[in-house]
Amino acid sequence: MTLEESIQIAVEGCGVSLYDIVNLKENDNNIYRVYITSSEGISLDKCAEVSRQISPLLDVHEPLSGKYNLEVSSPGIERKLKKSAHFKASINENIRIKDFEKNILEGKLLRADDNEIVLQTEHGEEIISYDEISLASTYYEW
Repeated sequence: MTLEESIQIAVEGCGVSLYDIVNLKENDNNIYRVYITSSEGISLDKCAEVSRQISPLLDVHEPLSGKYNLEVSSPGIERKLKKSAHFKASINENIRIKDFEKNILEGKLLRADDNEIVLQTEHGEEIISYDEISLASTYYEW
């Protein structure tokens, strides 16, 4: 079993879903960030509970060499979309997509399956294959 699978089981045991895991560096600090979601929303107490559950896993299977900080949080209202499951969970939301030629498309996500998405733009419906997408995220119009 991989570390990510173990983390997923621990997260689901807390009644929430694993959204993503990201390794990053901020101000010379290594960060192992675990994003969690729930249809009821994510509270600070829930983040602390998940952190307590996965911390022992990371003591046994260190995700990063050297010193790092564990952070558990919600991906937020404007979140990155990387997996087909992320797109499927974002149907009827506004999303922004950048393709590999640096073109940007914005619109409402109408449908998503394991191969492609359908985006309603100002020019009509666009069918976009996942392998055409360089970056994608939801966005909120304030």
